[in-house]
Amino acid sequence: MGDFLTDAYFWTKSLHIVSVIAWMAGLFYLPRLFVYHVEVVGSGNETDDLFQTMERRLLKAIMNPAMISSWIFGLCLVATPGVVDWTLIWPWTKGISILGMTWFHMWLAARRKDFMSGTNVLTGRRYRMMNELPTILMIVIVFSVIFKY
Repeated sequence: MGDFLTDAYFWTKSLHIVSVIAWMAGLFYLPRLFVYHVEVVGSGNETDDLFQTMERRLLKAIMNPAMISSWIFGLCLVATPGVVDWTLIWPWTKGISILGMTWFHMWLAARRKDFMSGTNVLTGRRYRMMNELPTILMIVIVFSVIFKY
């Protein structure tokens, strides 16, 4: 298995990067949709239904597959011999940040259900603040991988 992973390293890394870009795009865009949904749309009207459809499709068609493929290709990279030195700090900071990113993804999915049921209590300001979390985590991840401290 190690030989296959080593031979496929650049393919795996490329697919991992593409998956992460798609996932990050969704993590940046869905909270922004929530801001507009709260501040402009309200609930129980035609525009509310349109926003719920956009939010559902973004989550189900782009974000979920991108998160799953990011995890799969990332774990393949971790399993590739010689790629990760577990005695260093960077794989641990990246791993913790990825868990944070996954938690944020799940949190967004739960908030989408709040909009569906008409029970959203968060403000546009709160969604704007939460929208900074993936940026912070992305910075930690990129610096961890590039500098390998």
